[in-house]
Amino acid sequence: MKHYHYIFTGNGLSALLTLFEMIQSGRFSDKKILLIDSDAKNKNDRTWCFWDSENLFNEITTKNWQQAWFKNENFTNQLTLHPYEYKMIKSADFYKLIFDEITKHPNIEIFQDKVIDFSELGNHCVVQTKTKSFTCNQIFNSIYNPELVKSQTKFPLVQQHFIGWFIKSKEAVFTEDCPTFMDFSVEQKGNTRFMYVLPTSTTEALLEYTLFSKDLLSKEAYETEIENYIKKLGITDYEIVEKEQGNIPMTCFPFWKNNSKNIINIGSAGGWSKASTGYTFKNSVKKSKKLIQFLKTESNFTKFHKINKFWFYDLLLIDILFQTNEYGSSIFSSMFKTGKAPLIFKFLDEETSIWEDLQVIWMCPKELFIKVLLKRIF
Repeated sequence: MKHYHYIFTGNGLSALLTLFEMIQSGRFSDKKILLIDSDAKNKNDRTWCFWDSENLFNEITTKNWQQAWFKNENFTNQLTLHPYEYKMIKSADFYKLIFDEITKHPNIEIFQDKVIDFSELGNHCVVQTKTKSFTCNQIFNSIYNPELVKSQTKFPLVQQHFIGWFIKSKEAVFTEDCPTFMDFSVEQKGNTRFMYVLPTSTTEALLEYTLFSKDLLSKEAYETEIENYIKKLGITDYEIVEKEQGNIPMTCFPFWKNNSKNIINIGSAGGWSKASTGYTFKNSVKKSKKLIQFLKTESNFTKFHKINKFWFYDLLLIDILFQTNEYGSSIFSSMFKTGKAPLIFKFLDEETSIWEDLQVIWMCPKELFIKVLLKRIF
C-alpha cells in the first residue's frame, strides 16, 4: 500500500481550505498529501455567501454588496454593512482556484474514488476506497455521518435546508446593489422560513427558499414557494438558468470528541458550520487557519478543539428552534430591527467582547432564552 503523510477523506470546502492553508504556510512541501473523493469537483454545485472585512478570495468573488434588506410581514429595514461587505462565491470558481494551485505542488495527489472506511492502527492510519487501500500518518476527514447526531437527544439537530433558482427575468425588478438577506414575509407554517435574494443585475438573481427546521420538505414544496415569490415580485417572464439545493446541519453536538490522535473531523463532520446560522464558508476559513497554526506546534488532534462562550449561545438558540421552531422569525427580526448589522456580524463571527455580547443578547426575546437556559441548567 502506498503511504502518505496526510490523507484527506473528502474534497469539500473544509478539506480544500485546509489544504490551501497548508500550501500558503510553506511548511508542508516535504509532506506527501493525498485527496480522495468520488466527485471530481469540476462543476458549479453550490454558492457560498458570507460577510467579510478582510478581502477574502476577492479574485473569485462573483458579486459583493455594501447594504442588504431585512424584511418580515411588519417592516423592511435596509442594513448598512460597513465595515463589512456581503460576498458571493461560486463553487466552480473556488474549485478551479484551489486545483490550479495544487498542480504547482508535486507532493500533492488527487484520487477519485469513494472512501469505504478509514481507521487508526497504532501510529498510522489506513484508508480504504472501492478499489484501493492507502496508509498515512494522519487523516483529515470531512465525510459527515448524520447518525452520530440522530442517535442522541442531548444536542438537538435543526437543519438548514433550501432550494435555490438562478433566474433571468425579462423585467428589470431587482435592486442590483442590495440583496435581501432574509425575508420572513413568506408564510411560516409553524417553522422558521425565509426567502433569500441575491441579485447580480437588475434582471438576474439567485432566489433561495430556506428553512431552519427539523424536517425536510418535498422538492415541489420548495419550488412552489419560489414560484409564488417570483409572482409576488411582479415577474411574469423569466427563465431558470441554474438550480441548487442543500442541507446544512445546525447543531452543537461535540463532534470533536470523535477525533483521535491521528484522525480529525473537519467541515460538517467536525461541526465547522456555525450552529446558530448554518453559515459555513467564513467559519471554515477561520477553522482551517487555526488548524494549520495548531499543526505547527502540536500533532495530537484530540487537543485541537476548545469550547467557548459562543458555543453556549448557539446551544440556547438551537434549543429554541428545535422546541419552538415557529419563533425563529421573531428572534431574527428583533435583532435586525433595532440592532446594527456590523455588531451582529461581529457577534456571529465570534469576535465580540462580553459587553458587545450583552448588547446583541438584549435585542432578543428574553423569555424564550431564559426558559431554555433554565432547562439546560436543571
